[in-house]
Amino acid sequence: MQPIAHQSKQADNAWRVLFLLFLANVLNYFDRVVPSIVMEPIRLEWNLSDFQIGVLGTVFTIVYGVAGVPVARMADIGARKKIMGWGLMAWSVLTAANGVVQGFWGFLLARMGVGIGEASYGPAANSLIGDLFPAHRRARAMGVFMMGLPLGLLLAFFTTGVIVETFASWRAPFFIAAVPGIILALFVFMIREPARGAAEAVVYHSEPVRHPILRILATPTMWWLTLSGLCYNFATYSNTSFMVPMLQRYFGLELNQAAMSVGVIVGVTGLFALPLGGWIADRLHLRLPNGRLLFGGISLLITSLCTGIALLGGKIDVVIFVGLFAVGWVFAYNFYTCVYTAVQDVVEPRLRATAMALFFAGLYLLGGGLGPVIVGGLSDHFAEQAMLAAGALEMTEAFRAIGLHSAMYLVPAAMGLTGLFLLVAISTYKDDARKMTQEA
Repeated sequence: MQPIAHQSKQADNAWRVLFLLFLANVLNYFDRVVPSIVMEPIRLEWNLSDFQIGVLGTVFTIVYGVAGVPVARMADIGARKKIMGWGLMAWSVLTAANGVVQGFWGFLLARMGVGIGEASYGPAANSLIGDLFPAHRRARAMGVFMMGLPLGLLLAFFTTGVIVETFASWRAPFFIAAVPGIILALFVFMIREPARGAAEAVVYHSEPVRHPILRILATPTMWWLTLSGLCYNFATYSNTSFMVPMLQRYFGLELNQAAMSVGVIVGVTGLFALPLGGWIADRLHLRLPNGRLLFGGISLLITSLCTGIALLGGKIDVVIFVGLFAVGWVFAYNFYTCVYTAVQDVVEPRLRATAMALFFAGLYLLGGGLGPVIVGGLSDHFAEQAMLAAGALEMTEAFRAIGLHSAMYLVPAAMGLTGLFLLVAISTYKDDARKMTQEA
């Protein structure tokens, strides 16, 4: 394939399309997190263990990771708007199905369907953003797109508890969450897509790539970025799955109070962390070839420190606990603007959706998939140990609180490993970025 040099440019509809992608991303994370918010009433109604709660999260992420790769290959050769539109329609309808089912297995099957629908969105949207914006603006564009994550979480954590109280049912939020997604899907179908590679400083011919997956796996930086993402998703999915139950059990908060507290940690922080982090990452990218990854690596080490101190404090004032976790999450959000753009820097346009799907597969199969079930299993184990240490014969909510708090130490540990892998990725990033341009 012979590259043709030209001046990189931004698509004339870039910001309009990005806003639509952002809205769909808001719904993506809103629908994804509702089960974790209402998990305590579900657990009590169906008499579930923390391990079973973890299984719900794990199966969702495994399905998400497996389904993403074939769908992403379709996005690399077909119409991305159709893949995103049908995926959004599917996950919205199946979210409503979660409010209908009457037991654990029905709930699990519906969540699997949601995972397949959501798997179609991320890789295609990331690929589209790469063609809408030139390299020196992508971190900011990605920051805007990924603001859907904290805003979706914020809306979910701040409204779900109110909806449950208003309708006196944990099922109501699932029905309400489905409606806007079905409507928005109709607008996604109308997106005018740019040509692949349209925003590059080099235009590449569009003949098919031989052995696309092997080409991606031959890029060393992708391995380090995937390892970092594995650890990051282990931490974030464990936190999302169990932080609301932990605040309820360990600190004695009501569901609405606990949900809003987590909304501050994972929602409010991202609203300013993502745009600011994207701006800083782009500035560093212009000054230092490895500036984004250096910024991301240091940020995640700070996250590990803040969240670790919060847990080590034990039953400190809940405001201090939430504050320390929130500070840590401000820095954690730099993962998205630094790492997602780094993937696009080392992979050519024709392979970006596939590269993101492989990247997501590692994140979700081995990271997000393992996190909730391991933390849930450890929570049950530590709860039993606390019961035996107290000489009690019956499991109580107090022992469950101790067990879950102890298991949550895996969150800062995984965040620390994320930062270390990003710093190691610096050693290969510059050569891989240059190779992508020269040998594509």
